[in-house]
Amino acid sequence: MKNEKQFDIFEYEKPFELESGETLNGLKIAYHTYGTLNNKISNVVWAFHALTANSNVMAWWPGLFGPDDFFNCKDNFIICANVLGSPYGSSAPVDLSFPQFTVRDVVNAQLLLAEKLEITSIKVAIGGSFGASQALEFAYAFKGKVENLILIASAALESAWSISIHEAQRLALQADQTFGQPGGGKNGLKAARAIGMLTYRTADAFIENQTDYDDRVDNFKASSYIQHQADKLEKRFNALSYYYLTKCLDSHNVGRGRGGLIKALSSVSARTLIIGIDSDQLIPTQLQKFLVNNLPNAIYHEIHSEYGHDGFLTETEKLTDVIRTFIVDRKAKKITVEDLSRMMKKSEDFQLIDVREPFERDIASIGGLNIPLKDIPESVDKISPDKKIVVYCRSGKRSASAIEYLLETRGHNNLYNLEGGILDWSEKIDSSIQRY
Repeated sequence: MKNEKQFDIFEYEKPFELESGETLNGLKIAYHTYGTLNNKISNVVWAFHALTANSNVMAWWPGLFGPDDFFNCKDNFIICANVLGSPYGSSAPVDLSFPQFTVRDVVNAQLLLAEKLEITSIKVAIGGSFGASQALEFAYAFKGKVENLILIASAALESAWSISIHEAQRLALQADQTFGQPGGGKNGLKAARAIGMLTYRTADAFIENQTDYDDRVDNFKASSYIQHQADKLEKRFNALSYYYLTKCLDSHNVGRGRGGLIKALSSVSARTLIIGIDSDQLIPTQLQKFLVNNLPNAIYHEIHSEYGHDGFLTETEKLTDVIRTFIVDRKAKKITVEDLSRMMKKSEDFQLIDVREPFERDIASIGGLNIPLKDIPESVDKISPDKKIVVYCRSGKRSASAIEYLLETRGHNNLYNLEGGILDWSEKIDSSIQRY
């Protein structure tokens, strides 16, 4: 199996019609793929990137996407497309004559890419911030099946607060007299980025990390931090793309032309995980709660972060735990000790697997197997493909990892996750289990 990343550019030969009615000739969409598409087309993970990122998701979302991360290229075929208007290989503006485009236009271009790649089913569509706006639009418009939709720091409609911030950033861009010229607008881009940085983090984070306690009257740590962030973006991005993409962000409205937000959201059938960040000042959690209240098959989880909106990039460990549980739970039913007791009373044919180290002795007394998590791949021949499989571990993360492996790699689909913390088997398992 080839797991190395592949970079390519999709070129659309026909005129690409925009939502405005204008057309774009010679549409190009740069994209990365990782891993191998399986025969059932059941392992596709489509990642959507945010404002100034690119299609190399392994580079900008480590901890969630990577060789040893939850979304890895051993088990998944991962796709990430560079958005229309971005300077990383897709069609992008070189002057102000470039037509204005919307989030829906960005997604329509990606739908053409999906058609070209013959993708008819997506296991997971995931994005944060602007990436979540794309993922939601994609799930609405995709003709195939999106099984799981994960939206982080998201909204159904770009808020007036976000639009106001973007307008302030565009005023900064336009205040640079070189804006709109080839290679111009560098100082304006720095200023626009500086404005953005104030919304990506929190006041508490700046005070905690950037305060100077000496007697200086200039050259403050906070000033250097903002300058550094502005310089970094100016070296890798361009002012025209930033201008057009903030206009694109403002256009986000999944209900436009579809009967309104509530009607449009009711048409998204994918099993959906909405993740909010408690300190997010740019896209506050009330906007995610609107989504979960109006999507027909959605659940909500809120994570704590000191990093504000940027938590969708930095809190990968917390995100992984939430997402792993969400993905694994779609086929692994959680059961309690009492449920297990009832299964035994009914003489149901099942196999109990303890994936912890050391082994729980009382589990052995009722016929359980000890297969530590690290040994699951080498010990699958001990696990019956025809029985109900009950997986137990005091760590939910380890149980989820074992279940994920059995689901995706071995094809087991009759799985149960035995819940519980530190179990006192002598008290919690009733006499029917003790007699088993």
